[in-house]
Amino acid sequence: MSFAPFDLSGKVALITGGNGGIGLGMAQGLVEAGAEVSIWGTNEDKNASALAQVSGIGPKVTAMKCNVADEKDVARCFQATLDAHGRVDGCFANAGLGSRGTRFDEMTEEEWRRILAVNLDGVFYVFKQAARHMRERAEAGDPFGRLIATASLAAISGQARGEHYAAAKGGLVSMVKALAVEYARYGVTAHTLLPGWIATGMTERTFAWQKFADNVMPRIPMRRWGQPEDFAGIAIYIMSDASRYHTAETFLIDGGYFSF
Repeated sequence: MSFAPFDLSGKVALITGGNGGIGLGMAQGLVEAGAEVSIWGTNEDKNASALAQVSGIGPKVTAMKCNVADEKDVARCFQATLDAHGRVDGCFANAGLGSRGTRFDEMTEEEWRRILAVNLDGVFYVFKQAARHMRERAEAGDPFGRLIATASLAAISGQARGEHYAAAKGGLVSMVKALAVEYARYGVTAHTLLPGWIATGMTERTFAWQKFADNVMPRIPMRRWGQPEDFAGIAIYIMSDASRYHTAETFLIDGGYFSF
C-alpha cells in the first residue's frame, strides 16, 4: 500500500519546458503518481512526442506551444491550461536556455538579455500567473499551491563564461525564497531545484567532449551523470501533502558533486 500523502489524484501540475530533459522526467513521475499535467514548450514536435510518451500512463495530459519570454503568450497559455484542467496546483518553471561560453568582457548586451529573458523574466511571467491563481483560490476557501523553479548548480558556484546564466539562476533562488514568505499564508510553498550535471539535450555536446568528461566525472561521487528521471521523486514530494510544512528549500540534486 502506497503512502497516502504521495497520491496526487485530483492535482494539476504545469511544467514549462516539460517536453524534454528534466521537465519530461518530472512530468512522467507526476502523472504516474496520479496528477494531471500541462506541458509547455516552444517546439511543437517535441510537445507532441512528450504528449505521446506521457498521456498513456493515466491522468489527463495536455501540451501547448508557449514562449515564456513573452508575457502575453504566458497569460494566454495559462488561461488555456485552466480551461483544459480547471486549476493549477503546482507550477514548475523549468524552461531555460544554456549559455554560449562567451568571455564576460566580450559578452554583448543582446546575449545577456537573451539568457535573462527566458531564465529569469520567463519565470517571473509564469509565477505571476500561477501565484495570482493560487491566491485567489485560497481566498475562495481552497488554499493549496506549489511554485517550483529549476535553477542550476551555477547559482551557487562559479561558472566562467556563464555570468549571465549564473545571474539568472542565482536570481531564481532569491525570488523563490521571497515567494515562500509572501504566499505561505495562502497554503502555497515555493522551492528551487539546483540540478548538477544532468544528461539532457542542453548538455549533450558538453558531455561528448572527452576532456570535460574525464575531468568532471571523477568529481561526482555517484560516478554517473544525472538522468531526467532522477527528478521525478522530488517533484512528487513537493506536489504532495507530505511537503505541506516544507518551504523555501533549495534542493541540490547533483550526485554529491558540490559536496566533494
